Amino acid sequence: MGEHHTVASFDEDLGAISKLISDMGELAGSMVGGATRALLTSDNALAQRVVSDDAIMDARQRELDDRAITLIAKRQPMANDLRAVVGSIRMAGDLERIGDLAKNIAKRVGTVGLSVTPRDLSHSIDVMAQLVLVQVQGVIEEYAAADAAALAKLRNDDERIDVKYTSVFRELLTYMMEDPRNITACTHLLFCAKNLERIGDHVTNIAENAYYVLTGTQLPANRPKQDETAMSAPAA
Repeated sequence: MGEHHTVASFDEDLGAISKLISDMGELAGSMVGGATRALLTSDNALAQRVVSDDAIMDARQRELDDRAITLIAKRQPMANDLRAVVGSIRMAGDLERIGDLAKNIAKRVGTVGLSVTPRDLSHSIDVMAQLVLVQVQGVIEEYAAADAAALAKLRNDDERIDVKYTSVFRELLTYMMEDPRNITACTHLLFCAKNLERIGDHVTNIAENAYYVLTGTQLPANRPKQDETAMSAPAA
């Protein structure tokens, strides 16, 4: 009876941690979507809500860390169970960073004058943001569904975000070179695009950790990065 109770208690504790990961993932998606909408529509009220949500994200990470540490100390989990607990701590760290990056985008909303930004450039940022949002939402859904194959594919799909970021980067440089009046707005948009690209990188980390939790094996480490902005410059 005692052993059954212990197993049940462990499963309940692990379930609570998994629920926190799910809640953090849902909040991360809401923050990324909200920050992008606020940026593209100059919605300062929505931007402020995203900034406020970051405190909730931080609190959930702290709660998860506390639960996980207590669980390890009390239950001393082995093998698969330990992998799940440690993996949750790592995933929560990446979700918290996604929240920080979404907050950083939201904080720029009041300073970006999109009235001077060409519509096709706003569209490019929006397309990139949608790619990122699909990744954020997908990684949590696929972990919850224990779909390791889908997680491996999602990890590789980050390449599309890198390619889009390179394209946006070149567009922004071109607009800045064409008209110095665009420089301030484009600089802020460049910062936001870089944050979106970094969110994609954190989703990749989550996918890798989730895959490891589910399978006990690591995905190959040599996924190529396609961000070419370090070497890119618009054609004269």
